[in-house]
Amino acid sequence: SSGINAEYGVELVERLTATSEDVRLAGLGARDSLRLEAGLCLYGNDIDETTTPVEGALMWTIGKRRRAARDFPGANIIMDQFAAKPKQGRRRVGLIVEKAPARPHYPVLNTEGKVIGEITSGSPSPCTGKNIAMAYVDNEYTKNGTQVQVQVRKKKYVASKVAMPFVPTQYYNPPKN
Repeated sequence: SSGINAEYGVELVERLTATSEDVRLAGLGARDSLRLEAGLCLYGNDIDETTTPVEGALMWTIGKRRRAARDFPGANIIMDQFAAKPKQGRRRVGLIVEKAPARPHYPVLNTEGKVIGEITSGSPSPCTGKNIAMAYVDNEYTKNGTQVQVQVRKKKYVASKVAMPFVPTQYYNPPKN
């Protein structure tokens, strides 16, 4: 529970939308496209209890002190995987897909047609005007610019591996004292 009762939530929405014409309600589709453009994971789609921070490209979430101390759950496995920079395994990557939007569970193939991964999130990007997606692919296909294919229904579409976020973030960073 969020701790906010429904009556207060309705009152808050009414006050916010009455304050400015620029404030409008948005649904889950808007939230999902913003999340995807920022390269952020959705638990259950892009990460789950079987995903390590190395596979999910989330090592930035583990501070240097904790990495050195190895004082977090799964530290030995995660830090060994991080140090090995394995050729085998999988990694979360960003893709720009030509012509058709990729959706979760669509296969990612190499240029020879072999399945090398799977889309976890994908949609048209309102900010870039392109079809963007996140996928897990075999480690050998994680270099920026790598050409792959995404199978959308029975057709294959060209996709390129790109850096995330797809849209540069402008998060507020308070001044450091």
